[in-house]
Amino acid sequence: MPRPVVTELRLSAYAGRRSATYRLGSVTLFTGPSGSGKSTVLGAYEALARLGAGDPLAEVFPDPDAHVPESARPDAQGRRGFRIGCTVDGPVGPVRLDLAVQAEPRLRIVGERLTRHGRTLLTTALRDPGRASVQAAWLTAGATPVTRAPLPDDLLGTALLPLRVAGATEGQREVLAAAEQAVVGLRSLFPCAPEPRRMRAPVAPGEGRLLRDCANLAEVLHRTHTACPRRHQRLAAVAGAGCAGPVTGIGVRELPDGTVDALLARGARPATPLGRLGDGELRYLALALTLLTGPGILAMDRIAEVPDAMQCLTLLADDLDRGLDGRQCSALLGLTAAIAADGHIRLVGSVREGSAAEARRTPGVTVVDLTP
Repeated sequence: MPRPVVTELRLSAYAGRRSATYRLGSVTLFTGPSGSGKSTVLGAYEALARLGAGDPLAEVFPDPDAHVPESARPDAQGRRGFRIGCTVDGPVGPVRLDLAVQAEPRLRIVGERLTRHGRTLLTTALRDPGRASVQAAWLTAGATPVTRAPLPDDLLGTALLPLRVAGATEGQREVLAAAEQAVVGLRSLFPCAPEPRRMRAPVAPGEGRLLRDCANLAEVLHRTHTACPRRHQRLAAVAGAGCAGPVTGIGVRELPDGTVDALLARGARPATPLGRLGDGELRYLALALTLLTGPGILAMDRIAEVPDAMQCLTLLADDLDRGLDGRQCSALLGLTAAIAADGHIRLVGSVREGSAAEARRTPGVTVVDLTP
């Protein structure tokens, strides 16, 4: 049975994008010159994912005015906003989610629509501007065709439906299945932005879940070395493709002060601590680790009620090739495509125009050019 995944992103009116639709494959990379909107597209995806996880609107959009199209003019009530949406494919087929967000004069969700096969399952609309709620209507298909109730205007209504719908009628079960698919597909996202300057120092051992900036890379390698030896060995096998010199393994050591460090084993040569590696090598190792591990090793909100076999992790990597040379980029793209082919992991990212040429030559990788 297919796992829920986001297969389409729509920026109807968002920052510099209007009526833009992007299809997302197993590995999708956006490219284009500076200012073409690569980070805007990826930021919209992450915003939808955070809303799907239940984050309040103000936390997702701390500067909402920045997302309002410059050409947007306020209406008679002084209101301006933006519109984004996505399609989540999975066991119940494609499910569309579309949002209208008001940025001025007050941030709120003023419209939401969840549809499946052209059938509207949930709609919300702002009826009373003086209240912090929207009027929601979802399909019942029982004695009453629809159920109406107020929902908060700062939370995604689709994410609240599993708590509000009993599933007593066929219509309610359809609504639940579509809402759950959309939420699972959105929540299965891990933004990864390795920062080499934060990855060099030894770290204190903890729960061993990789942070977004990968600052605790040594700690996670310490965990995989003991708890996930097969994954650790596989990472060591691909490390040589992105690190200088012969690499025979990745070791870990506990320092006298209680912190842990990681080292690259180089055969008969002395091992090299991670702190001595170049920026590109550290980014390569961190990105390879995210591809080879899975949700259990990443600092993300796991969907405990959904079996891992029914989830597909999507990695979000803006500036995927930052600091990487051609050899490292080629090796990472090949690793990404090979792992994504299994259907458990997908990747959406951005690359510079130079790396896009290599990406186009890599089977299984889709490149979207945002050049104006």
